[in-house]
Amino acid sequence: MSKMKLSEFNYDLPEELIANYPSENRDESRLMVVHKDSGKIEHKLFKDLINYFDEGDVMIMNNTRVFPARMYGNKEKTGAKIEVFLLRELNRESLLWDVLVDPARKIRIGNKLYFGEDDSLVAEVIDNTTSRGRTLRFLFDGPYEDFKAKITDLGETPLPKYIKREVEETDEERYQTIFAKVEGAVAAPTAGLHFSRELMKRLELKGIDMAEITLHVGLGTFRNVEVEDLTKHKMDSEQASINQDAADLVNVAKRNKKRVCAIGTTSMRTIETAVSTDGFLKPYDGWTNKFIFPPYEFKIANCLVTNFHTPLSTLLMMISAFCGHELMKKAYKEAIKEKYRFYSYGDAMLII
Repeated sequence: MSKMKLSEFNYDLPEELIANYPSENRDESRLMVVHKDSGKIEHKLFKDLINYFDEGDVMIMNNTRVFPARMYGNKEKTGAKIEVFLLRELNRESLLWDVLVDPARKIRIGNKLYFGEDDSLVAEVIDNTTSRGRTLRFLFDGPYEDFKAKITDLGETPLPKYIKREVEETDEERYQTIFAKVEGAVAAPTAGLHFSRELMKRLELKGIDMAEITLHVGLGTFRNVEVEDLTKHKMDSEQASINQDAADLVNVAKRNKKRVCAIGTTSMRTIETAVSTDGFLKPYDGWTNKFIFPPYEFKIANCLVTNFHTPLSTLLMMISAFCGHELMKKAYKEAIKEKYRFYSYGDAMLII
C-alpha cells in the first residue's frame, strides 16, 4: 500500500449536517453499521447495537469526566472580556493551571484576570507557553474543595467551537457520558454519549462485559492535521490509565475469540498504547500521544463504535486504518446522502 497523504482525508460536508443538539433520547440517534469484510452498510438506531453482540463480548468504555473548562474573565484596569479555557491542572498546592486565552495578544505575564460577578476569583498570568497558551496562578483563600466548587460554578460546558450556539443548561448533562467518573477531560468521548441507562442494563443482562479505561481527552482531539506527510504529524499527549480488571476482562474475551469493541477513538488509542509483546492488553498509567493512521495493524479490538468525524482529522485517519480507506469513503458518502448528523452531538457508526 502506498503512503497515504493528507489530501485523501478531505471531504465536503454540508454545514446543515453538523449536529447542534443531541438526539432527544441518547440511544435513539441513528447508527450506521459498516461490515469490514463484506462492505455491507446498514441503517439502524443506536439501541439496535445490542443485536450485534452476545454473551462474553466486551465493550471498552472511556470513563473520563468532562469538567466545565470554559470560563470568562475580565482583565484588570481595562475590563476587557477574556475567554479562558482550562486545559489542565499543573499544581494543586499553588493552583497553577495550563490554559488558553482569547484574545491572546492582550494577555501578558503579570496581568490579573477577574472572574465572577463579584470578582470573587482572581488569577495572575505567570508564564507564556504558546501563542495562546498561558500558565495561570489562581489566587484563592480557602480549601481546595471550595476552589474547585468555585471553578465548577463559574465555568461552562466546553462545547466544541463548531457547535454554533450558546451553551444551554441541558448541555451539562448531555455533553457527558452516563458512565463518566474520573474528572479530567476538556472534550467528551463522544461515542459514549449514545449509551442510555436502559441500553447499558440490557447489554449487562445479555452478558456483555464493560471494561472501563480512562483517557482524559484534550483539545488536540479537534486539531486538524496540517502536514501532507502524515508521519510528520505530532499528537498532543493525553493522560491515560487501564487497570488490571479492565485488562483481564478484555484478554479473556480475546482468548475466547469474542468481540472486543472499542467505544470511541479515545478507547481505541488507549488500548493500542498498552499492548504486551504477545498481543494482549496490559495495565497502563501514563501519557499517550499515539497516532493511528493507515496502514496499521490493530492488536486488541475487532470492532469500533464512533461518531462521524471532521475532514483532515486524526480521528478520520483511524477509521480509515480500521475499516479500509475505500470503505470509509463509501460509508461517509452514504452518510451525507442519508443525512446522518455529524460530529460530537451527531449520529454513530459501528464498524464490525
